[in-house]
Amino acid sequence: MRHVTDEERRARLAVRHALAPGHQVGTAEQVVRAMTVLHATEPATVHLSSWARGEGLTAADVSRALHEDRTVVKQLAMRRTLFVFPRDLLAAAWGGPAARVARTERAAIVKDVVKAGIDADGEAWLDRARKQMLDVLAGTPEGLTAAEVRQAVPMIDVKVAVTPGVSWTASRILTQLGASGEVMRGTNTGGWHTSRPRWTLTRHWLGADPEPAKADDGYREIVRRWLHTFGPGTEDDLVWWLGSTKTTVRTALTELDAVAVTLDGGRTGWLLPDDANEPGDPGDPGDWAALLPILDPTVMGWKERDWYLGPHREPLFDRSGNAGTTAWVNGRVVGCWVQDAAGVVEVRLLERVSARARRALDDEAARLTAWLAGFRVPSLYGSPAMRAH
Repeated sequence: MRHVTDEERRARLAVRHALAPGHQVGTAEQVVRAMTVLHATEPATVHLSSWARGEGLTAADVSRALHEDRTVVKQLAMRRTLFVFPRDLLAAAWGGPAARVARTERAAIVKDVVKAGIDADGEAWLDRARKQMLDVLAGTPEGLTAAEVRQAVPMIDVKVAVTPGVSWTASRILTQLGASGEVMRGTNTGGWHTSRPRWTLTRHWLGADPEPAKADDGYREIVRRWLHTFGPGTEDDLVWWLGSTKTTVRTALTELDAVAVTLDGGRTGWLLPDDANEPGDPGDPGDWAALLPILDPTVMGWKERDWYLGPHREPLFDRSGNAGTTAWVNGRVVGCWVQDAAGVVEVRLLERVSARARRALDDEAARLTAWLAGFRVPSLYGSPAMRAH
């Protein structure tokens, strides 16, 4: 059985994730493909993740790919998380992890409709609500905001406390319709750092009705791309990342003829056959440094993270497991970054680095400061290291 060291994994990360000099890419679509998907829970993450990997990419370039060219598309999928997908991977999502989320959301809405006393037949109520919403959107190709959908469909214009301190509104039905692939987050009515979408039918946004893959086919394709981007990874990594089951992961690995390898620390990882047959590591990518945003897919790509986080897991993640900003040197996280009141990016180290590495990080901070041009990135999340004074 081939052994893959942590050093080789870090070299793979540098190249496959388009982070090392000479391996960055030129378009937002190429960034998304390099990473399989981008996290989009925070709108700014999509643009900042693209900045870190794309040579000369501007915020306008990323927004154009999302809203004009539509070569990349936002889709709720794995772990009920919003991601940006390349268009040709959407069918796999709709048939696999997104369909799983849609079923779970439907069951939860039906239960809450009954519990809140809205209708004793939650299934029938939800079916009527969905139909009315889809009919309204069918007549509005340019899409509607969530508020406009509520106004157009009075039966969903409700806000009900199901349990103390927890309420739900019509937005949950839009979420369910989005997970099922029937509607999409279309044109953004706010800036690149906000999420204020017009909801639109998928056929209006993409020019065709969704055609989900079969579930096994969908999961297999997503696992294949994950292994190319993040491999080698363990079963536990994949189960967590997909928000799925071990049976689903094992089926996909078997159908892909994935090859088991040993990892430092004694764990078993998996690679695609072509990767496993390559001798040695992918070569030395050279020294590199990167500043990655909150919830960047590199830091969130695995469940087992010691090989790149070292002792820094606790200061870099909030209590819900959301990663804050991270500062990287040669495939390891060494700190985080923040902005001061004027928008200047500052690196906060959690360990000592060489003078050369510090200069590289400072250069990245200056480059990001110039790119943001005084704009301070808003965030709902913040790690202990980011909040520390």
